[in-house]
Amino acid sequence: MSKKIAILATHGFEESELSSPKEHIEQQGWTAHIISPESGSIKAWAEKDWGKEYPVDKTLDEVSASDYDALVLPGGVINPDKLRVNDSALSFVKDFFQQHKPVAAICHGPQILINAEVVEGRKLTSVKNISADLKNAGANWEDSEVVVDQGLVTSRTPEDLPAFNAKLVEEVNEGKHSGQTV
Repeated sequence: MSKKIAILATHGFEESELSSPKEHIEQQGWTAHIISPESGSIKAWAEKDWGKEYPVDKTLDEVSASDYDALVLPGGVINPDKLRVNDSALSFVKDFFQQHKPVAAICHGPQILINAEVVEGRKLTSVKNISADLKNAGANWEDSEVVVDQGLVTSRTPEDLPAFNAKLVEEVNEGKHSGQTV
């Protein structure tokens, strides 16, 4: 069955954390759309310097969570910092939780979840740099390769991408998670 996955990003996303899940999604025969506040293209951060530009498929004002089966939030330092203060991005993220759809966030990506107010009481992981932020927001943070909590998939770093991608596909195949709360 064909699925449609949204990847929410803006300038400064960690390149591997967008390109690897996108390729993995497409290998399933599914569609992956890069969604961004801006149209045109967005520039990746590739470990220590700016990377390639990626075309934006749709802008936030053109989509809603009901258009997609799941959401991916790549990390990077700049990308989540910009998205976590964007009201449209936060509404988009919250809608996935309200509709009980899988959400996958890696590295610094869970910072967006803090501002969307969806981490309290949830078990998750992230890059260690933001673990205190997540704990302070009420999350049950653990240092693991991949953590799944009722449709919420989180991982720490690009090294965790194989496990992250596998769990993302597993959760999308499972579909909506009725135990998920906002």
